[in-house]
Amino acid sequence: MARVALDTMGTDYGPAETVCGAVLAAEQGHDVVLVGDESILRVELDRNHADLEIVHASETIEMHENPARAIRDKTDSSVVVTARLIRDGLVEAAVLPGSTGAALAAASIVVGRIKGVHRPAIATIIPTPGSPTVLIDAGANPDCRPEYLAQFGVMGSVVAEIVFGLESPRVGLVNIGGEPSKGRELDRTAHGLLSEAAVNFVGNVEGGDFAKDRADVFVADGFTGNVILKTSEGTAGYAIQLALGALATLPTEMQEAVMAAMASIRSRLDPEKYGGAYLVGTRGVVIIAHGSSSRIAIANAIAMAAEGAKGGMVSELERRLATS
Repeated sequence: MARVALDTMGTDYGPAETVCGAVLAAEQGHDVVLVGDESILRVELDRNHADLEIVHASETIEMHENPARAIRDKTDSSVVVTARLIRDGLVEAAVLPGSTGAALAAASIVVGRIKGVHRPAIATIIPTPGSPTVLIDAGANPDCRPEYLAQFGVMGSVVAEIVFGLESPRVGLVNIGGEPSKGRELDRTAHGLLSEAAVNFVGNVEGGDFAKDRADVFVADGFTGNVILKTSEGTAGYAIQLALGALATLPTEMQEAVMAAMASIRSRLDPEKYGGAYLVGTRGVVIIAHGSSSRIAIANAIAMAAEGAKGGMVSELERRLATS
């Protein structure tokens, strides 16, 4: 069983909600180590009638702080202590909710990159027809070089293989048209590199192709990927609001059946279903979670982290990158 460390201190809802998520994950059979202020965590565990291992961290990095400076100055912060647990081999995976910048900095500096990785990338899972889709990069690297995008294709393919059980995931490059000549110089060069990479490259894909099951992995620079992610989340939420508004206009006898169908759709589109995103390319399985994560999202993020560790994500990435 994979041991998963959880930074409990950086979320919007505070340790109370985060600990509830950890307890829920433990009840589901996961081995969770809490990182944070021990005096606070003991109170929350007692409130939940639970007993989980605690690693004390005396400091917290707040959302407004400069991530790189805070990582250097606050060496006993919960995010840094969590990262050290991975680096030292005391846990196999970690969940870092709160400041994305601090999580990226801690994972890159403290945990370190896999040999050969140009830049770690955020691989997030988006619900689409068929199996869900991996979007990489979803925000870690706003400025990219073509070789980064080609490597993201390999990294995203490994995530799809482990999480979805796919043997040869289809990899597409997000662009403004299907032809290899379309897009910026970055995209045109990356298209050529991906064509030669050890992945099942299906060519360029566009934003509308997410709903058409055109690829299992969508490769983008972090700026484009983050815009896609936030737009898709906002659009899904708006669509559900419109549907609920329309529901009120239906006859009462029809509302129950429609509500049941809506619940199924809402569950499929719920961003908390996965709880976070893999930070791929570090020497340990790291999940970056929203600062606003609920206990359900935290529990699901812990399950994701354990799944990545159990599937040997880091060792598989090392193997694939060494031969690519």
